[in-house]
Amino acid sequence: MPDNTTTIKDPAQFLEMSDEQLDDLFRNAPPGEIPDGEGEGTAIIMPGSAVSDDVARFVHLFTWKGKVFDRAKGELKNKILPMGHKAIVAKVYKEKSWLDQKECIVLDYSKTSLIAHWIRDEIREVAPGIYLGIVYWGKKKLIHFALKFPAKG
Repeated sequence: MPDNTTTIKDPAQFLEMSDEQLDDLFRNAPPGEIPDGEGEGTAIIMPGSAVSDDVARFVHLFTWKGKVFDRAKGELKNKILPMGHKAIVAKVYKEKSWLDQKECIVLDYSKTSLIAHWIRDEIREVAPGIYLGIVYWGKKKLIHFALKFPAKG
């Protein structure tokens, strides 16, 4: 099972970790640069359980596929539904995390989305091109998620 000293190479590793391990990994990561371009998403629901991998595959296939960032505009669009439609806009900026009051990258839907106006995501780069995120509904922490961006080269 991965721990905080494990090098993260693939978001699938997060599915084997507990909520506490994911929070610790998030706490110990720098914010990283605001991403630019398309990140493939992994929903992390019930991490460490026998079904977390199946749930992540189902969510990816039918509902949420990832996020497309436009760093210059300071916003993103989510890729949703089976065809990966780009919808549900968020503002993107750096601010203190609700988890630990250290800097993170905030994905703020409060002024850009009627559907998700109560949602706030926070992400930090835990490995090159791999971001770990937390979804909040209001101020309540719901789930973790991951984004993987293509290697730059």
